[in-house]
Amino acid sequence: MELEKEIDESLYSRQLYVLGHAAMRKMAFSNILVIGMQGLGVEIAKGIILAGVKSVTIYDPEPAQITDLSSQYYLQPSDVGKRRDQTTQPMLAELNTYVPVAVFDGELVLEHLNQFEVVIFTAGPRKRAMEINDFCHENKIKFIFTEMRGLFSSCFCDFGEGFEVLDTTGENPITGMVSAISSDAQGVVACVEETRHGLEDGDYVTFKELEGMEELNDCEPRKVTVFGPFTFGIGDTTSLSPYKRNGVFVQVKMPKPVNFKSMRQSQADPECLTTDFAKMERPIQLHVAFQAVDAFAEKASGKLPRPRNEEDANVVLGLAKEISKGLKDPVEVDEKLIKEVAYQSVGNFAPMAGVIGGIVAQEALKAVSGKFHPIVQYLYFDSLESLPQHPAPTEESCQATGTRYDGQIAIFGKEMHDKITNNNQFLIGAGAIGCEMLKNWALMGLGSGRQGRIHVTDMDVIEKSNLNRQFLFRPWDVTKPKSETAANAVTRMNPDLSSNIHVYQDKVGPETERTFNDDFFESLNGVTNALDNVDARLYVDQRCVYYRRPMLDSGTLGTKGNTQVIIPFLTESYASSQDPPEKDIPFCTLRNFPNAIQHTIQWARDKFEGVFSKAPEAVNQYLTNARYLGTLVKDPGGKEILSAIRSDLGPDKPANFDDCIKWARFLYEEYFGNTIRQLLFTLPKDTVTSSGLPFWVPPKRCPDPLVFNPDEELDMEFIVAAANLRAFTYGIACNNDKQYFKKVLKDVIVPEFQPKQGVKVQTDENAAAPTMEASSDEVESVAKTLPPVESLHGFKANPAEFEKDDDTNFHIDFVTAASNLRAKNYKIEPADRHKTKGIAGRIIPAIATTTAIVSGLICLELLKVVDGDRTIEEYKNGFVNLALPFFAFSEPIAAPKQTHNGKSFTLWDRIEVDHDATLEEIRKMLEVDHKFELNMLTCGVSMLYSFFFSEKKKQERLRMRVSEAVQAVRKEPLPPHMNHLILEPFGTDEDDEDAELPCIRVKVKQ
Repeated sequence: MELEKEIDESLYSRQLYVLGHAAMRKMAFSNILVIGMQGLGVEIAKGIILAGVKSVTIYDPEPAQITDLSSQYYLQPSDVGKRRDQTTQPMLAELNTYVPVAVFDGELVLEHLNQFEVVIFTAGPRKRAMEINDFCHENKIKFIFTEMRGLFSSCFCDFGEGFEVLDTTGENPITGMVSAISSDAQGVVACVEETRHGLEDGDYVTFKELEGMEELNDCEPRKVTVFGPFTFGIGDTTSLSPYKRNGVFVQVKMPKPVNFKSMRQSQADPECLTTDFAKMERPIQLHVAFQAVDAFAEKASGKLPRPRNEEDANVVLGLAKEISKGLKDPVEVDEKLIKEVAYQSVGNFAPMAGVIGGIVAQEALKAVSGKFHPIVQYLYFDSLESLPQHPAPTEESCQATGTRYDGQIAIFGKEMHDKITNNNQFLIGAGAIGCEMLKNWALMGLGSGRQGRIHVTDMDVIEKSNLNRQFLFRPWDVTKPKSETAANAVTRMNPDLSSNIHVYQDKVGPETERTFNDDFFESLNGVTNALDNVDARLYVDQRCVYYRRPMLDSGTLGTKGNTQVIIPFLTESYASSQDPPEKDIPFCTLRNFPNAIQHTIQWARDKFEGVFSKAPEAVNQYLTNARYLGTLVKDPGGKEILSAIRSDLGPDKPANFDDCIKWARFLYEEYFGNTIRQLLFTLPKDTVTSSGLPFWVPPKRCPDPLVFNPDEELDMEFIVAAANLRAFTYGIACNNDKQYFKKVLKDVIVPEFQPKQGVKVQTDENAAAPTMEASSDEVESVAKTLPPVESLHGFKANPAEFEKDDDTNFHIDFVTAASNLRAKNYKIEPADRHKTKGIAGRIIPAIATTTAIVSGLICLELLKVVDGDRTIEEYKNGFVNLALPFFAFSEPIAAPKQTHNGKSFTLWDRIEVDHDATLEEIRKMLEVDHKFELNMLTCGVSMLYSFFFSEKKKQERLRMRVSEAVQAVRKEPLPPHMNHLILEPFGTDEDDEDAELPCIRVKVKQ
């Protein structure tokens, strides 16, 4: 059976772009046992179940306690006293219908572990964990041990000896075009036109499409020695035939063996992964501290140290000192840190469970798939900086209250808990990150107090592909609004939110400022983004700067995740620094000189938009808008649109499905036959440049026209997709019968190609796309050939809006077939439907584990925001890459300061004007108070005042109030909800030098 048929791509599509089919197939044959169903255990099980393993078994016969509810979202107060595993199983089973979830009944005897590929130990004595690990190590069962102690957490991995990592990074293999290979004892490969190869020493490559040195085509991988950014060595090539031309190198991912020790073998000499480079000494200290807490519990009949209890903490400290002596390299224990672990050890906190649970779930998936590099072997993570300071927790404030929040109160104290519950947060987005955020907030009780609120908005509805990551949704929720469904789900988790969570289905943008107005933003304590695009983030960032509200932002891309903290008057804003925009594919490359499959996919996507979307839209405009034709006739670029309308409404307008098949056949000939023949007529294969060098050399690939063959599957896929899309445009019933297609195609007569003289081909990659301008006579002549609108009464075209996730609409079928046929023209390796869909649909790869981690990290920063009065050094921006694995944290960048007239200001500062002043008042205020001579004054894109205005116009404007000037320029009244206007002054200082001031906020309504 083919792999694609085994995996439900409509469910796992985003995850497949991260893990790949091979890894997911291995996962689908893997059985995993999770021991412990408290907050950490359920978080791990959730991540593994969503990923799609064969089965998950859970084991926790202990009765649920009220403190579990601080991080275990599938327990309710009514479940206290019941077995954790049996109570949790039904909810876990709903997460993924492909993954059966069972409860392990009876005593957990070691021999029973042989039925599992991975065992994860999250709760119980360390002594028992070591017994299980010893058995697993001996029987080649992968084992993970993990603990959470308040704001501290740990993970230990033992995947046995000789564990094979098949892909250490998860990055796509590097490919590049070759311009030369030397025949030498160390053959040197040179890349084309100063193109960086991106390889590193120790990488491996093979080759394709070489002319000369054909022995290297599909050869066994050769080890790379990097000589420079454009050249690398591949070993001895002296016995090979001489290199002639062309060729592509392809990086080969080589398996990497990793040897693991058991807990017993490694405990005295641990190998630790650094999670925060500002805490280089922290891992070994926590290694000792966690053992000391376990030793305390063993002596105290399973009880952990009491919250903030000095006596118990001193006992833990004494145990830690003894344990340290047993290390291979004893360390002097950090007494304050050890005692802090003891203080918090009984606590549990949902966001910390999200962070370490996401990490452990991904390690389990690595264990069964070999995809990505595992943790070797210990990981310790903490967020001690999140502990409140105003006030700091005390033993009294951390005492249990008998509520679901006791696990949290044991860490932070009652005062901080009250601050959390009375916080007012705005969550923008209820997708993957939004679901995780709401889950964390519900368990924290955020916004559940008398003054607290959660506002959440998302304009989207739930789709099937969301279910793989957005864990609050179920199959029966598909097509329901995300925000409402997510809010209902977390309210069931914590009914305290029932009247405190407000739901919207609005986009946050200029068009909804009436809803999200001054009163709304000024009522907030902060904004949390769960967005998936830069433009939306920039707008929200602008609003947060304007209202001086903290903003917490995060994002994921496959195994990579990032978090950013934006704090008024401390940090820069989101807009202060951005990634450079993606480079567009040059027009000439797309049109005539593709050399990679990405080029042909983009070309096919553009053809889809032009033929099946834009052209039908233009037809409808022509039929319904009486002024449209006149507009096109006056436009020098209108000829192309008019020609498309004539094509769709003229003689080519289909009367039945047969006409659609014939049209598709002609389209095939145009795209893959005649266009290539014309290019080769203009630029023959033996063309030379002005300097006498061959024209068709890498990176240019010389194409060949295709000859249609109805027995070729790819040819027929194009015809079927194109004909059905054409039929959709005209409301004609679709048809999938290929035998019928072949019958109709037999009678289609394709005109013989006639080359055109004088056609110019753009070859400069840096040149812009040529404008398709025509003379007014040419445009009018095309317009006269259009059928009268009256003759088409009642007809309306159906534009196809590109939808990548519908497998029945022929959109991806067309793009895949068209792209691969063009790739065949240019001898480019084709792409399967899955890869094409990812590129054409611009799908963002995503997995649930990364989402859980970044959401947890954001909530750890949110604690600092809620606590208040923090220095910039205490906040952390984060970056993670679970594939490597790699973790890095840094303090946010401070808001840049500017100075004028001896006063400094940042983007958070502004000049306040408390009434609707005249522009003259504004000018005088700037002159007197700020020693600033006003040259120009703008409000958004509206120019209110400028030095180049006529004197009369200047005086008129200066007499106007700000609101009057804005309305005069915009020629429309101010929206009723707009209470303030922001002005940007431009001018000079007393030395007549250009100067900058903060913006001016004018209150135009009292």
